[in-house]
Amino acid sequence: MAERVEQEEIFSQVLRAGRRTYFFDVRSTKAEDYYLTVTESKKFTHDDGSYHYQKHKIYLYKEDFSDFKEMLEKATDFIVNEKGEEVISERHQKDYKKEEVVEEKTTESFTDVSFEDI
Repeated sequence: MAERVEQEEIFSQVLRAGRRTYFFDVRSTKAEDYYLTVTESKKFTHDDGSYHYQKHKIYLYKEDFSDFKEMLEKATDFIVNEKGEEVISERHQKDYKKEEVVEEKTTESFTDVSFEDI
């Protein structure tokens, strides 16, 4: 089985974000064209103090840049417009207390669904 050998980085940027680190690396193809790899590396610490990293990588080629950028911008704009820029996560707020939500059961059925915006 042939092992995939990655080319040397031409250009690289690193974004450190808590336990996660994002690497944006420009690499060269065999035909000497460029492509982008985006790697998320996340640190996990074990009870004994040892740790390991979990990595996820995507490869992005020039022919997909425009569509990828457009979809990323739409998705991030949607999130900010819907939820704002403030982080609202248990992991990010030490004094976060989860409120109990009491659901009322109803006999109504929900049928007014529109999928036009999906």
